[in-house]
Amino acid sequence: MVTAPLQAGTVVRVSTGLGEMDVELYDLDKPVTVQNFLGYVRSNAYQNCFFHRCVPGFALQGGGFVALDGLSPDRVAPPWTNLGAVPSHGDITNEFTLDRRFSNVFGTLAMAKRGEDPNSACSQWFFNLGDNSGNLDHQNGGFTVFGRVLRGTNLLALFNTLSSGQNLVDLQTLYPSDPVAGIFTDLPTYALGVNAPPYNQLVYFNVRAVADPVIVSLGPDGELTWNSTAGQTNVIEFSSQLPPVWQTLMATNGTGGSLRYRDLEAAGNARFYRVRVDY
Repeated sequence: MVTAPLQAGTVVRVSTGLGEMDVELYDLDKPVTVQNFLGYVRSNAYQNCFFHRCVPGFALQGGGFVALDGLSPDRVAPPWTNLGAVPSHGDITNEFTLDRRFSNVFGTLAMAKRGEDPNSACSQWFFNLGDNSGNLDHQNGGFTVFGRVLRGTNLLALFNTLSSGQNLVDLQTLYPSDPVAGIFTDLPTYALGVNAPPYNQLVYFNVRAVADPVIVSLGPDGELTWNSTAGQTNVIEFSSQLPPVWQTLMATNGTGGSLRYRDLEAAGNARFYRVRVDY
């Protein structure tokens, strides 16, 4: 028994000085959110960003701020001359209840937004560092989960070990009358202690797409067909369950034309398929 194929999600890689995370996005279920996120990725807006908020056991947030000079020894402090913001592409519609609902559990990627405004997500996002489904699934219209970590959850676990003075700084306590300092109440850093860290001790990240989704069709004889991407590795994956747990069936170099493959092991078994292109 062969079942219909499913489309793979775009995979992005979040690279930091501490390691990398590969994240699969839910292109089909959360299209507006994913395309918004990829718009920032493809415009290089998430290059040399830094994580500006880490609440261990809760969330690791980024996508809002950059340093004009990430190597600067200057302190992250007023008058903030080295601090820049990610340019906003505008607010998007909340998609938490659209199609399949994904809960805010450990290892998922969700959009940040302003309080009391469900449709206010723009550039900022966060990784769930714990099971926040009891809270974030029901607050402010639900926080839209639009991806999950495929590789690198050990890096998220590392952020859960931070604490005040141990790579975590509250700038509001240092500059209580400064409104910008109020943004950085849980600033993750490589530096120890409670003083404002230099910019070169912030935890920077870059985000880039490493695998694009490919639409695959299934013929009456169980043969898979897709338009391959030339010069790139095209990977056929299958799952015997839903939600899917993907396993590699085969990989081949793309020719730029149509490719076909028949899964001889599928007879009598329910299988779901997808094809992704790795860069």
